Amino acid sequence: MAEAVVAGHLCLDIIPDLSSMAPGQFDTSFLPGRLTQSGPARLSTGGAVSNTGIALHRLGINTRLIARTGKDILGTALQQCVEQQGKGLAEGLISRAESATSYSVVISPPDVDRRFLHHPGANDDFLASDVSDSSLADARLLHFGYPPLMARMYANDGVELRTLMMRAKTMGLTTSLDMAYPDPDSSAGHADWQAILRNVLPFVDIFVPSFDEISFMLWKKTNSTLSKASLLEISELLLGMGTKLVLLKLGSRGLFLRAADRDALSGTGAAFGSNMEKWADFCAWLPCFKVNVVGTTGAGDVTVAGFLSAVLRGLAPLDAMKAALGVGACCVEATDAISGIRGWDETLQRIHSGWDVHAEPEQFVG
Repeated sequence: MAEAVVAGHLCLDIIPDLSSMAPGQFDTSFLPGRLTQSGPARLSTGGAVSNTGIALHRLGINTRLIARTGKDILGTALQQCVEQQGKGLAEGLISRAESATSYSVVISPPDVDRRFLHHPGANDDFLASDVSDSSLADARLLHFGYPPLMARMYANDGVELRTLMMRAKTMGLTTSLDMAYPDPDSSAGHADWQAILRNVLPFVDIFVPSFDEISFMLWKKTNSTLSKASLLEISELLLGMGTKLVLLKLGSRGLFLRAADRDALSGTGAAFGSNMEKWADFCAWLPCFKVNVVGTTGAGDVTVAGFLSAVLRGLAPLDAMKAALGVGACCVEATDAISGIRGWDETLQRIHSGWDVHAEPEQFVG
């Protein structure tokens, strides 16, 4: 039986080792016509299904993964990579000969946010019907990730995504939705994301975009100013569209959480249980824990996994945020999204041991 179902985007990550480079060296050395030496490449699972789903598995949550791959060499490698993370984890993957397997080349130099070369492949063919009622029947939570990288899930103002989330809510599950930053010049970049969000968010309990993603989706802004005022404005808009909890990922600036009032929180589904008093009207912005950053691949996704794991375990909102930040901090101590993640108890022990945090003057609780 699975407590959590994680569905959506999955790809094979090809990650060259750039850890020996000095900060800024990659941008000055990777030039047209020039060979830039790197370390060995790692093959890893990528995308929300892998990053969030396998992180939940490592944190002790029984998790079912649902995604599409192609029937090609990359698809075989991708399924093997998933299965290596836990016996049976690849059982929910759907192989289709008509699609090519999705892949990303992940460029992640030290102390610089990662960049990607990405082919969406089989993800573009994903449909709401790929998540069957039987796959949801024993679960408490459905998390869906990266619809901006899945053509059918954002087409027609998100009707496929709305259909899936509405069906999960009808079955009594808590629903969670993560996003990805669309290429502004792509069809996803030109989509009407305000219309999509208005259609989908009434059936989403926990909405977990990054600050940059949601700024682009709401206003087509690519360089918004992060402040307490902007976080409150965005969260107010999103709560008004119908979601119950807004968790904004802020990169190195931490994590922001805002919840709706008690009446709006009714019907949040099986992951929360019946007592929502401690969540009603909660609002906080917390800083990141201090770590030596090796790579940022998947950091936002596993931060979400930490938060969802805390919700499923019944933690209070402030403790759930700290757990999320702790899991994310462990992630960035490794080059890929998964290998830095520790078990749940070990992560909590590290958090409670006096782990230093970055100070930000505007961060707040209340």
